[in-house]
Amino acid sequence: MLTEPIELFELEELTFDRQNPRLPEFDLGAEATDEEIVRLLWERMDVREIAMSIAASGFFSHEPLIVALEETKNVVIEGNRRLAATKLLANPSLSRKLKISVPEIDDGARERLNQLPAMLASREAAWRYLGFKHVNGPAKWSSYAKSKYIARVHQEYGVELREIAKQIGDTHKTVQRLYRGLMVIEQAEREHVFDREDRWKKHFSFSHMYTGLDYDGLSSFLGLSSVDAEEREPVPAGRLDALGELCLWLYGSKKRKIEPLVRSQNPHLRQLDAVVRSKEARGLLRREGQLAHAFEVSRSTTRRFEEALIQTKVELQRARGLLTVGYDGSEELLRVAGSVANLADDLYEEMRRKHAPGSRARWAEDE
Repeated sequence: MLTEPIELFELEELTFDRQNPRLPEFDLGAEATDEEIVRLLWERMDVREIAMSIAASGFFSHEPLIVALEETKNVVIEGNRRLAATKLLANPSLSRKLKISVPEIDDGARERLNQLPAMLASREAAWRYLGFKHVNGPAKWSSYAKSKYIARVHQEYGVELREIAKQIGDTHKTVQRLYRGLMVIEQAEREHVFDREDRWKKHFSFSHMYTGLDYDGLSSFLGLSSVDAEEREPVPAGRLDALGELCLWLYGSKKRKIEPLVRSQNPHLRQLDAVVRSKEARGLLRREGQLAHAFEVSRSTTRRFEEALIQTKVELQRARGLLTVGYDGSEELLRVAGSVANLADDLYEEMRRKHAPGSRARWAEDE
């Protein structure tokens, strides 16, 4: 818990935290303007309710902002939503410019918002408090924002992943998975086999990557070691082309007009894992770019035959149930049924001939 004294800071001297791990997932970074940040916070992070609370009761002095002095700027590293709400309430011209409707407050209330209570602390000193309060707090961070926070604390402050997990309320294994996923993404960008800004969808589905790396097929495809290795460059140099392929399959490319193959983790991620395990299926995927076809090829013929046979039985049972009310006595449908019967007889006879000698096929009698 932070114990620094609470001081009053001029509102106009407080600036938003452009290193906030949540901003990149909304395509905002270090060059974002105050207006862009305010709009994002208002539209995506429930600032409206905070503004209504501050308008009704004022800014609670027992919940101070946390400010870091960085390059002569007072950067709010905790409390950016409250800062946005306050700026909108205290500056009507800003709210009008952004076309944001906030509660009306009188001049006295507006004057009181020109100074806000805050504690001065470095990022390193405050990370435990911020992690505990926000990463898994009421407004939970996305997996990508969480992974960025974990990586910063681990790499810049030298804190072990196990300790970070304790502070943010996650398991050590979850933190390791998030860290490895981010390291793979960042390695892909450093090696120029992936550009996150070139992804097909606006939303960055980071979970596709860190979840996919848990699959044995995809992990082997990239040549990854165990998640316990906690490496900054998890993918061996000889597998960077494979990494580029995986990123393309997961995220697509706007420039190349290629849509991602993985639209949802279930079933597409599982199907992609099966495909990369098969040399034939991988080759087909590269040639055609069709996940469903490649997945079908990746499966054993025995498995495909079993599923086709079971599905045929299900459909025949359904037709039998509809016979009384569905068959109109037509000769055409009778001929179709005859063809089905002939195919079933041929199938059965061929299977019987291939059946292991000495065993007895009793299933027909059991039906």
